[in-house]
Amino acid sequence: MKKINVAIVGATGMVGRTFLKVLEERQFPIDTLYLFSSARSAGSSVTFNGHDYIVEELKEDVFDRDIHIALFSAGGEISAKFAPIAASKGVIVVDNSSYWRMDPEVPLVVPEVNPDAVKNHKGIIANPNCSTIQAMVPLKPLNDKYKIKRVVYSTYQAVSGSGVRGIQDLEDGVKGDDNKFYPHPIAYNCLPHIDVFTDTGYSKEELKMINETMKILDNYDMKITATTVRVPVKNCHSESINIEFEEAFELSSLVKTLEEMTGVVVVDNISNNEYPTAIDCSGKDEVFVGRIRRDFSVDNGINMWVVADNIRKGAATNAVQIAELLLSYDLVQ
Repeated sequence: MKKINVAIVGATGMVGRTFLKVLEERQFPIDTLYLFSSARSAGSSVTFNGHDYIVEELKEDVFDRDIHIALFSAGGEISAKFAPIAASKGVIVVDNSSYWRMDPEVPLVVPEVNPDAVKNHKGIIANPNCSTIQAMVPLKPLNDKYKIKRVVYSTYQAVSGSGVRGIQDLEDGVKGDDNKFYPHPIAYNCLPHIDVFTDTGYSKEELKMINETMKILDNYDMKITATTVRVPVKNCHSESINIEFEEAFELSSLVKTLEEMTGVVVVDNISNNEYPTAIDCSGKDEVFVGRIRRDFSVDNGINMWVVADNIRKGAATNAVQIAELLLSYDLVQ
């Protein structure tokens, strides 16, 4: 496999550092690595594959060099400005912000779900929202087999989804200190409030899940609703997903379909209290599914519990998998 030149934008952030960890673990074939950040973090040193790299300040001219793929995780404003600049220089951008996700010209990709979408990129590929990514992996095979009619998402999202400030608020709250980031204490509490509220009454996080699900599964008639909640857990998002299908199913066959899906691990043995938990799933790249059971309130419905590491599969790992797809499809020039 040929080696390529890779840039990380937002290299010193939580996801940026996880990009590097995942690239190293998966032995991604990097020839030259470039690390970019804000002026505040520029000049710091980061170790990758046993070598120290100096982080550069992100400027408009940094892509005037031979870079093949750039992984962005520096927020929407940075992506809005710098992703088109990079793409204009022939760089393929994989962006972790929400800025490009609903752009009809930008593929929104979960590699296990819609890998061929990367072939339609015009220089920018969007990484979906963390809570959407982990839902898509088990929903895809079920939709293919039984045709999803309606989805109800209820999420229990870790503070790491807010970055270091969210983690700090939780740690401070446990010590009895006041919250500085969240609008209410997160320690020993649940906040039904992720991102800002819109005039619909839904938060932006809830609308992301709804709209991104439709785009990834290419079904804008699918009925979807969501309630997203921040919980006092450091890492890993958990989701209760209620699904109503068009087609009838045998539960054992449905479970087998999930077990055969790439990227899904079924953990569902309630007689031994075995089901996915945030602590058990942290640091892993798979999506874990359990508590799979019929919803007896509708003809063809199920409930299931879905847990994944939101920093890895929900962000960094999914982006690296997209980069691997670009290589496998020979899309990197």
